[in-house]
Amino acid sequence: MLIRRSTYVHLTPLGEDRVLIVHAMSHLRLVVDAEVAGIVAWFEQARDMPGDLAELRATLTIDADTLAGCLASLMERGVLTDQDAAGEAAIVAAKLSELHGRDPGEALDQLRRQQGEGANPYWSVTSALGAADMGGPKTHRWDVLLFGDCDLQMEADFLRREAAHRDVDLRVAASFPDDLRLAAERPHQAIFVGALRSRHLVAKGSAANHGGDPAALYLMEARNVIEGLRVHSDAPILIDGLPEPTVQPLGLADRGPHAHRNRFRAINRGLEALADDYSGVYVVDIAATLAAEGAARLMDDGLVGFTHFGSPGWMLQRPSAELAAVHDIFPDTAPLAALVGPDLYRREAIVARAHLDLLAVVMGLGRKKCVILDLDGTLWPGVLAETGAPFAWTPEISGHNSYIGLYFGLHEALKALKRRGILLACVSKNDEALVRELWKYPDHYPHDRLLTPDDFVTWRVNWQDKPSNIASIAEELGFALDAFVFIDDHPVERERVRQALPQVDVLGENPFALRQILLTDPRFQALKLTEESAARTDLVKAQLGRDRQRAAAGDSDGFLASLEVVTTFDRPSDAATLTRVAELFQRTTQFNTTGRVFSESELAKHAEAGQVFVAHCRDRFGDYGLVAAAVVEGAEIAAFAMSCRVIGLKVEHQFLGFVLSALADGQVEALGRIVETARNGPVRHLYADNGFAQDGEVWRKAL
Repeated sequence: MLIRRSTYVHLTPLGEDRVLIVHAMSHLRLVVDAEVAGIVAWFEQARDMPGDLAELRATLTIDADTLAGCLASLMERGVLTDQDAAGEAAIVAAKLSELHGRDPGEALDQLRRQQGEGANPYWSVTSALGAADMGGPKTHRWDVLLFGDCDLQMEADFLRREAAHRDVDLRVAASFPDDLRLAAERPHQAIFVGALRSRHLVAKGSAANHGGDPAALYLMEARNVIEGLRVHSDAPILIDGLPEPTVQPLGLADRGPHAHRNRFRAINRGLEALADDYSGVYVVDIAATLAAEGAARLMDDGLVGFTHFGSPGWMLQRPSAELAAVHDIFPDTAPLAALVGPDLYRREAIVARAHLDLLAVVMGLGRKKCVILDLDGTLWPGVLAETGAPFAWTPEISGHNSYIGLYFGLHEALKALKRRGILLACVSKNDEALVRELWKYPDHYPHDRLLTPDDFVTWRVNWQDKPSNIASIAEELGFALDAFVFIDDHPVERERVRQALPQVDVLGENPFALRQILLTDPRFQALKLTEESAARTDLVKAQLGRDRQRAAAGDSDGFLASLEVVTTFDRPSDAATLTRVAELFQRTTQFNTTGRVFSESELAKHAEAGQVFVAHCRDRFGDYGLVAAAVVEGAEIAAFAMSCRVIGLKVEHQFLGFVLSALADGQVEALGRIVETARNGPVRHLYADNGFAQDGEVWRKAL
């Protein structure tokens, strides 16, 4: 196959190892380093691939896989092509002709909107893309849309960089909040909305000028944007809250519910309430993000205006042509540079991280299901067998927030994770009977903040090596190793686990950061809490007890009959159940036919059409809760997932029968697919065991 540089691509050196690639038709703009530019230039002549690849590799420092990925990325973006000049021109003409003879200029603009990448050029801040940036293998590919002004659009490349750190190839297209039709023109998995323009009006006038509520105007604009986007898209919408002002026009005299700063606080509270009115809409807490890093150095309301809410560093990045407005006379910027610091784009990087944190939670990226804890030196100081008690604290020694607070705070954070639905387990080199005997607290301790053995779903307190114990817990719970985090104070034990079980994330180097990590890291976050997530520890404990009884019973069928399993089915439409369904599809990796995940907005639309099915299960030991879900699209079962807690109870056969019965009312056959993964072995025979016949990649059953 012959590959060449596109006829429409031009390279412009910018200096400092930066080269601008521009595609004349799509208006794609990429800033790349000299190595990537050299790769593109090498294809000035048509090259035979893969025959000539060895010649190219000999000139580069990157490995074969990175080069292959880089070439694929350049092909995808249209920088390289397998068409000759005439063929490439014909393809462009065909795309433009799809617009049915409209004005060629307008048709070209439409093409550029569909294929463009990045932010508005005036606000675009990019680092040069290297071959590893373009070709390094990424597990995930997400396309996102940005609707906002400078505050959001300047983040575009920082979002890409932050995503790359999380193994995500993020592609960004940006426009303004009055250009929502972009959501109908570009494929995307998520939408970001920045600060809206009505914020400037919120700060003006008295409360009476705003009908008594200065926040109402902004919230009205936000509602219009959300509803406008929902016309075109079911994707998750992440809308920015507003920063809290660092200065006020009237200073200390600016008080009361409608004071300058309180108006923006009211908007943020209103945005949270507004988001609850819609499925799949979430608020990014920009005020908290900036406050945590020092808002005064990250906001320019103390420099240029009360409602711009940009970075003071932007003053240091203005084009020299704008000095004409001040007669080319301007103070020395050294004091401002000292305030901002050496990183002029620190604000963009910080806020991009907050945006990606929330997006990671929405997309279920890297979500952890279980935290495994060491005991001695981690949950309490020293060795329990030597100290005789977890702590020696009394109110006479200190308050809760002295040295003892480090441990109380860690316990409290772990109990919070438990309420979020994350399981706790324990691995410790210790004598189990002695630990159980000594792990007690006197009456004057804050018991509501402290962990007890009952908070752990399972544990391994013995003298075996910790990697073996962790692997044993993973097998018992049925979770992949990458669903676990291990915390240990001992560096040797941490390193041993890292080497033996590289999929497990390991923490514990900095005990002073643990509580913050556990409470804020997106891997431990849930968008909404359900009753089942809060009760997950008890549900899993009960399931482990059933498993042990089943193993002891010997007669599997007899044991199953003795459980007196009762399964009920429904086609839900309420928001709480759909939240749980979304969670089930995200969390379930074993009994999952296709691995598809759904936003709550998508599920709400499917549910409105009667296309969402759920199963609840209970037995004589207790209630399992919602254990299975399916979504159908036409005649096809687009997704079918079941909790590993009920694998072996034959729930899947009854549930599939319920779905098929519903499909029979209007369909002549049912279709299903199995997308095989390394984890979903248990679901592979679902359709074969229920009368489906395989037809290529599809399973079919007459109804």
